[in-house]
Amino acid sequence: QEKPCRLSAALLGEGSEISQEQLFELLRYAALGKCHHAAQPSWCRIYHQSHLAGVVVVVLHGMSQLHFYRFYLQLKHLRKVFRHRFTLTPSANFPVSLYGEGTNLKPQNTPQGLTSTSSEITKSSDLQSDPIIQRYGEKKQGLTSYTLTLEEQKKNDYPIEGSPGCKGYISTECDQQRTDSSPLFGLDCEMCLTAKGNEVTRVSLVDAQGQCLLSELVKPESTVVNYRTRFSGITKKMLLPVKTRLSDIQTRLKKMLPHDAVLVGHSLNSDLQALEMIHPSVIDTSLLFARSEGRRFKLKFLAKAVLGKEIQCEQKLGHDPTEDARAALELAQFFIEQGPTKVAELNLETLLTAEKLAEVSQNKAELQPQGCGFQEQLNEPPPLSKPCFLDCLQVTGQKPLLLGRQGLDSSGLCQSNLSTSNKQILQRALEAVPLSKFSVIQFSLGPEYIASHLHAGLHEKVRSKLTDMLTIYAGPFEENFCLKSVKKEFGRCGPIQSLTVVTETFQPYVCIQYQVLEAAQLAVESLNGAEVAGSCIKVQRPVSAAMLDCNVLIKELELDVENEGVIYVAGLKKSLTETDLQEEFSQLKDLETLFLPKDLQSGKHRNCCFLKFQKSQSAVDALEALNGWTMKGSELRSSNALAPGHLWRWIWQMNHSSGKQGKHIFYEKMEQLSDSEQDLRKKVKKLDHHIKKLYRSLQNNTLCVVLFPGVNSTHGSQPGLGLMGIKDDEGRSAC
Repeated sequence: QEKPCRLSAALLGEGSEISQEQLFELLRYAALGKCHHAAQPSWCRIYHQSHLAGVVVVVLHGMSQLHFYRFYLQLKHLRKVFRHRFTLTPSANFPVSLYGEGTNLKPQNTPQGLTSTSSEITKSSDLQSDPIIQRYGEKKQGLTSYTLTLEEQKKNDYPIEGSPGCKGYISTECDQQRTDSSPLFGLDCEMCLTAKGNEVTRVSLVDAQGQCLLSELVKPESTVVNYRTRFSGITKKMLLPVKTRLSDIQTRLKKMLPHDAVLVGHSLNSDLQALEMIHPSVIDTSLLFARSEGRRFKLKFLAKAVLGKEIQCEQKLGHDPTEDARAALELAQFFIEQGPTKVAELNLETLLTAEKLAEVSQNKAELQPQGCGFQEQLNEPPPLSKPCFLDCLQVTGQKPLLLGRQGLDSSGLCQSNLSTSNKQILQRALEAVPLSKFSVIQFSLGPEYIASHLHAGLHEKVRSKLTDMLTIYAGPFEENFCLKSVKKEFGRCGPIQSLTVVTETFQPYVCIQYQVLEAAQLAVESLNGAEVAGSCIKVQRPVSAAMLDCNVLIKELELDVENEGVIYVAGLKKSLTETDLQEEFSQLKDLETLFLPKDLQSGKHRNCCFLKFQKSQSAVDALEALNGWTMKGSELRSSNALAPGHLWRWIWQMNHSSGKQGKHIFYEKMEQLSDSEQDLRKKVKKLDHHIKKLYRSLQNNTLCVVLFPGVNSTHGSQPGLGLMGIKDDEGRSAC
């Protein structure tokens, strides 16, 4: 008997973004499973994967999370069917990032490294879209243009002076102003795993001429759990006579580095974290040779493709840190001397894809009949780069289907079909998807609806509407009313963003903006008509054209499938921990998850929480039980949840944004936007209908993932949104 597949995702929370690679983890496991040694994704689980009938990915080209919530009421099918949603790192072209650059060309080894035939060289007209040109421009620049800014260091987990996680770290004290003639030094470390975490076992430093200044074994402070000999080359025997400790290395590096030194390395943040050292000026070659979607080239590949050098050879035991430090240094020097245009013309993406295809072809010839063992071959030794998704499917004999208007794969390794309209794409999908185990269907609103000024206008409208939905007006109050009492009473509904007194009216009113939608709704429901600060008050939301459908929107949010079985509880004392709350709420039947939100700036708990129950009826019973419930002397208030977990971070960003994004364009284009948005509503509604028809045609136990890929361009970026579920007998997505 066919077992029903099930998808589980712990997404009730503050909505950290799911990266492209994490999404590919899910798709790889869904398509390949344990038979081909694909691992369960780290952020969700698929149960009974072997019983999946197929995988369908629907990509809504040029659309972002912004579109989903601006046209929430129009996307009736999507919001009612898919139980799991997640914020997605924005993607410029999802099919390309999924399949890799389509090509059948094979790389050639030359003294300069991996090169392609003249027909493969990137033409200057195409260079503008190259991530390297987009980041650095076309002209040569000095080395200071390529050092990471403080913000970039923070974003990429570099040790920063004064950061909470860097307590006890040693500064190199290289605080002199950098110039384009400042000296470069290559740095690389090898680490082993100890009871403490990653600890340095070997460190190498080379100067600008490639001369080795330091190559030293280091004895870890804690007990070694795993020497990682296969990668580090370090054995227990090698470290037995070693007396050098981390503090000795820190002292030596401080003495050796001049005050204007620039350190170069590949993912240098890991080395500096292991060294427990802070250095203000770095060039990271994993970021310097920029790729789209936040991906990075491996050092081994760059050394071969750019420098024509073989490093990290299979015959050697582990990596040689001096060799790696020298390779990173030479890559930085090449980039600085040749400039971004020359680097872009190397066409590294095509070379990498060609090399991977050659690898896969070689591996395929050695496969067992069942195809098992493929992943083992790829993992031995550490791979140059994971094969693109298309490669993985190819070796299992699967030929994926790709339908759309643009961004199609050109490798011939999948069934691709170019269509002229969404209707035509749908018709072909209804015929072809049942015959394919893995399908990517790309719909598009059309280029006229992806213009930057439309995105800016949509962003401003959504931000404005969210602000209005988070805001309530209360009053009237007496002239000398107690503002502290008002703040205390309304604070019981949830965390307050701002509170101001309105004095333009005959009697004073109070304007309160909350941090969460549920708090504003709870204030309207529980305090309208109540006596507060000695006055019988009215509580209402702002009145504007955009807010006329607010009640409809609130009701639909309550009924949203992702909020099923979830309730909101406010009035908690901030001193209560998650453990305290688990204990207090333990008597509630079928409680599955408790989420205690934090302020994303201060890290402190808010005075509210969310409770998710296994059954919807248990959530209804809990709402009734919690009315008047007192906890540690504080009376609780509760309501249905409105904002799914992934919205938390987005609402917080909306609250803290300056509102300037595209604002000047927004006002200039207001009339055009109004007309365009009317058409856009119709197109979005039609798109929702297309997806509904496609979804209904899918077999049971089909994993369906719908992606709003987000926007990532020179005009700014908007996060994407993913919706996913496994179709069950009732046509809904199984949880």
